Amino acid sequence: MKDNKMQSASPAPQENKMGVMPIAPLLADMAVPMMISMLVQALYNIVDSVFVARISQDALNAVSLAFPLQNLMIAVGGGTAVGMNALLSRSLGEKNQDQADQAANTGIFLFLLSAVLFGMCGFLLARPFFLAQTDIPSIVNYGTDYARICLGLSIGIFSQFCFERLLQSTGRTVYSMITQLIGAVINILLDPILIFGLFGFPRMEVAGAAAATVFGQIVAALIGLWMNLRFNKDIHIRLRDIRPERAVVREIYRVGLPSIIMQSIGSIMTFGMNKILISFTDTATAVFGAYFKLQSFIFMPVFGLNNGMVPIISYNYGAARLDRVRKTFRLTAVTATVIMVAGFSAFNLIPGTLLGFFNASEEMSSIGSVALRVISWSFLLAGFDIIAGSVCQAIGNPVHTLICSICRQLVALLPTAWLLAQTGKLDLVWLCFPISELVSLVLSIIFLRKTMRSAEAKIAALQG
Repeated sequence: MKDNKMQSASPAPQENKMGVMPIAPLLADMAVPMMISMLVQALYNIVDSVFVARISQDALNAVSLAFPLQNLMIAVGGGTAVGMNALLSRSLGEKNQDQADQAANTGIFLFLLSAVLFGMCGFLLARPFFLAQTDIPSIVNYGTDYARICLGLSIGIFSQFCFERLLQSTGRTVYSMITQLIGAVINILLDPILIFGLFGFPRMEVAGAAAATVFGQIVAALIGLWMNLRFNKDIHIRLRDIRPERAVVREIYRVGLPSIIMQSIGSIMTFGMNKILISFTDTATAVFGAYFKLQSFIFMPVFGLNNGMVPIISYNYGAARLDRVRKTFRLTAVTATVIMVAGFSAFNLIPGTLLGFFNASEEMSSIGSVALRVISWSFLLAGFDIIAGSVCQAIGNPVHTLICSICRQLVALLPTAWLLAQTGKLDLVWLCFPISELVSLVLSIIFLRKTMRSAEAKIAALQG
């Protein structure tokens, strides 16, 4: 694509809607499209496993054991996006157009570099990764095929992350929703065709699920790029500027690196939990994998809400409007908690129905019903914890969120799970989730108060 086809520079708009629109309708305008797209994302995550479970429990286990690798990609993509968006939105709030453009173009470079690195890791490390978890040949073979495709063609997921988040960071969440919906629908339609070999296509089984996923991501990324070039007038993407700017890279990862580490810790936690659970029975790991798919229906809308909140917080902090920051946080935290209460109710009232989507055996249903009910108590606290952590990140204190995540997953959850496993009672192991979330709540409250006081002092000093 030639430079003369890229967007030409133009003055930044006098005021973005994030600085003037009333908070409630603004949050709805920013978050609802993302919540819808996240729900669709959760749907096709579950559809993958629903179809794969029809092959065998080993196939479902393979996809479950691959989750740490997928989560690591999401961690790098999501964390880079958090840093890029925070800098971009803050720059727009400060009316610094050059810095906003640098954030966008440098961010694109970083996403492309991440895709190259993960592609290499996928081809070289996928099989050793599965052999480190199990010696069951069918699980290792299924998992290796799945991971090599997902990581080898990770250009799709990283490009999709980049162009969707650029749209989100400037308030164009409807366009972002459209790209996610298109990618999700393509995935859902291709899943059964490629997994089972319908309409003359070869039967690819677990590899078909991976192929459907990456194809949907690549199409969504291309549409996202076109929408940014055509409709996103707040930033200017230029081919010659897609390169690393040292100061911009440093600022992106100053905010984004803690997020990457936090989500990467989730990969370590999942890997560790799989090792603990498989020592009881491989059905327990299938239950854990099913739980992660099911909980995405609860957490994905909260993450969508959260993604809608972050640009509002960053923009208004950059514009020195702390009253709007506080109002946005309060409304978002309450909404997130309501969503989590709904999830808690579903997991307690109909666990058997939920597990039935995964062709659950009698053993899987028995283990899973207890697991879902126990783990769901953590939902009641998790909504506030997620939103509070993102507020700290959005206004420039990401280390607080990092400490909270480390304490929750590595200091509290995994050691507690290991200790409870020593009782020999699988049902007790699931208690590690609500226990660790309680630790996170205490830390979230402390760090949020400290962050807000620091922000007030900084703005007062600038205005004084």
